[in-house]
Amino acid sequence: MASPKEHSLDITAKLNVQTFKDAINQVDKEVANRYDFKGTTYEVDFREKEKQLILIASSDNKLEALQDIVIAKLVKHELSSKILEELRTENASGNTRKCTYKIVDAIDSKEAKKIVAEIKNLNLKANAAIEGDAIRVKSKNIDDLQKVMQHLRTMEWESPIKFDNFR
Repeated sequence: MASPKEHSLDITAKLNVQTFKDAINQVDKEVANRYDFKGTTYEVDFREKEKQLILIASSDNKLEALQDIVIAKLVKHELSSKILEELRTENASGNTRKCTYKIVDAIDSKEAKKIVAEIKNLNLKANAAIEGDAIRVKSKNIDDLQKVMQHLRTMEWESPIKFDNFR
């Protein structure tokens, strides 16, 4: 437990599954009403246990349109497009194209180490430590934590990092 004078925040890539499902439901509604998809085969399949999203469409063009709609809905729900890592695109049954994505909901250890090193390089009075699948940053000065967040937001990361438990 942090002492009363110490502030902390967690850096994670945890996915809010309900928000993700809401975004995917919106994709389905939009595609069902789009003229360019009328009479075509498409499928949006979120496999929660496997942490996968599978998109199926009748052609490469329709698959690209479907991918664009998915990204737009994720962004609208304040989710990073980095939560989707494309695994493969392939031919599927019935002359359709299938794209399989892995859902990224954790920061890999190599990137976590880079984030910790980046925080140390800021030379603030803040300590960062990897704790499970999160990076806990502690400081007596709340402004230092805000500087850490501000700095990390300006950088490109592989993972869809977010800041939780800021206190």
